[in-house]
Amino acid sequence: MKTTKFVALAVLLIMPGTFLAAQAHEHPNKAEHPSTTEHPNTAEHPSKEGGIIAVASESGEFKTFISAVQAAGLENKLLGKGPFTIFAPTDAAFAKLPDGMMDDLLQPANKAQLAGLLANHVVPGKIMTADIKTMKATNVSGQDLNIQVDGDVVTVNNCQVVQPDLVATNGVIHAIDTVIIPAPPLEKAASEAPKDHPAH
Repeated sequence: MKTTKFVALAVLLIMPGTFLAAQAHEHPNKAEHPSTTEHPNTAEHPSKEGGIIAVASESGEFKTFISAVQAAGLENKLLGKGPFTIFAPTDAAFAKLPDGMMDDLLQPANKAQLAGLLANHVVPGKIMTADIKTMKATNVSGQDLNIQVDGDVVTVNNCQVVQPDLVATNGVIHAIDTVIIPAPPLEKAASEAPKDHPAH
């Protein structure tokens, strides 16, 4: 329904920053991520062959994700050295969004909101299935993703990993069955508490 679609878009609008902005600074709590060796100076030499975009294309399950990355102007970022861990929604996952929502986000006027949505799914570093446990991982928007492990089932913010460990030269893709939509900040609700009561 239209109302649901625009509520979801409004949630994206209040997200703290986008992928592009988040890449401008380091994450303070890297201790929560499995250790990786990163070489920032080599990031200016992107590699297409065997990279995340190429692996996603070869899979055939991420057509909408790739279209979104291109529309958001993030293709060159994901061609960089990385490494990146991408919890990438499949085409079936994007199809579960409210009618028309993705069409709206793909419009040039909504480029920033689309970049923000995609940023929810990108974590710095290379996290393989063998590294995953019940934990938190901070995405490039600075928000924590809740990763839960229950036997062989791995979920990320309640989105199930349906195809793990698609390894690329600059990271890894884990396919998920639902698009991660950020929750509204909790502090917003607290800030709406009445403030005009006189002190007694």
